[in-house]
Parts: sequence; structure tokens; C-alpha cells
Amino acid sequence: MNQKPETPTLIAVILAKNEAKHIAACIDSVQWADAVMLADSFSDDGTTAIAREKGAIVRQHKFVNFSVNRNLALKDAAELGAAWLFFIDADERATPELAAEIRRVIAERPEVGWWVPRYNVMWGHTMKGGGWYPDAQLRLLKIGRAHYDEAREVHEFAELNGTDATLREHLIHYNYESLAHFRLKQNRYLNYEAKILFQRGIHAKPWTYFSMPAREFFRRYVTLGGYKDGLLGLELCGLMAWYMFKTYVRLRKLYRRAGSISN
Repeated sequence: MNQKPETPTLIAVILAKNEAKHIAACIDSVQWADAVMLADSFSDDGTTAIAREKGAIVRQHKFVNFSVNRNLALKDAAELGAAWLFFIDADERATPELAAEIRRVIAERPEVGWWVPRYNVMWGHTMKGGGWYPDAQLRLLKIGRAHYDEAREVHEFAELNGTDATLREHLIHYNYESLAHFRLKQNRYLNYEAKILFQRGIHAKPWTYFSMPAREFFRRYVTLGGYKDGLLGLELCGLMAWYMFKTYVRLRKLYRRAGSISN
């Protein structure tokens, strides 16, 4: 087995908290990187111990939001001397084909950021449409040429000083194990989304509670091909429309709490 260099060219970074169930398999899938770092938000379920057993470097920071913590990971990676960073979530897996492509592009291509398409697996079904495929994520970044807008608390986006491109090979994302797991995550996301709308000063009109969910369903089911996933696609697109409705209900509550509207 080849010894990894003391100063890594490429470091794979996993942002996580309490991911003991996934962390070992995730680290195994990125052992081709020069180093693996767990960017941990003070897990208490054994995640850090497992990561260290797997040979990962562990750095810990309090979770602020995804953008802030990704910037902290970029800083930690830079301090380790890495030239490139590859972000992977604990519930994702990198394939050998993706590994080979990443190695090739960082050696041969001038781009400073690379999007990675994902296969999203929802309770055993690999999604074909509905916005869950190809679902490309900007994950491979040249250190010193990327920074996250820390005002974006969710659906974070790296700003690049340079050009970007998209890889052909995929990540595999085991993001939802069950309908209950899906509902739990979406309830968490809608709080972030409502807060972002509130901070932008967006107010819902009376028809917004109907028009925005209808548009979301049409966008996902028709425009983005949710119909390709059969009954599961229909169900999920309907649920995303429902969560759009709940986001605007939550937005209204935020304005009420702030005293900006009255009934």
C-alpha cells in the first residue's frame, strides 16, 4: 500500500455531526485522497472515534451554518498544506470511477471548481428526475480560489475566483432512508428557507399560498421529470409542494412574531 504524502495535494473533507452510522463507509470511499478530514461539530455518538480509527484527521468547530463551517474547513485544509479540497457528506459515497476522474482533472485542467452529479437514493430507489437527478453539487475546489457566502445558511454556494466545469462520474447519495426521514429533514429545511425569505423582506400575497406550491409541483413533476420515478415521484413532488406551502406559512409566523403584520 502506498504511503500518503505528508503534505496532501488533495484532501477529502466530511462535514458531520453524529454520523456514526455512515462515517466509516464514507471514509472508506475516499481513501484514494491524500488525506481525509472530518470537520466535526462536536459529535457525541462515537463519530470522531471511528474517524480516527480510519486514519482521518479530526477538526472540530461549533456549527454556525453550512457556509460558515465549509469556510472553516477550507481554512483547516489550507493550514494542512492541501492544494485541493473535495467535500463529501457522510451519507454520500465516492466511486472508484469518480476518484480517477478527480485525480485526472486536478492534474490536467485549469478550472478551479468542479461540479459533481449525484445519484440520490430514496428508500432504496435511485431517482431519475424531479430535481433529484443529476443534482450536481460544487464539491471539488482549489484552495485559495473558493469562498462561501456566509449569509446563506442552507443550500450554500461557493464563490469562485476562476472557472468551473462538471465531472462525468457520480457521487452516490443515500439521503433518505424512509418517508419519516424525508419529512424530518424537510421540516428542518423549511425553517431555513422561511428565515431566508424573511431576511430578504419577501411577503406572501394571499394567492402565494396556492400559486407557489402549484408551481413547485409542476416544476418538479413535469419540467424536471418527476414522472420518471412513477408513484414515488408523484408522492415526492406532491410533498415538496406541501413543504413549499408550509414554508410560506412559517414565513407569515416570522412576520407576526416580529410585529410586521397583524390580523
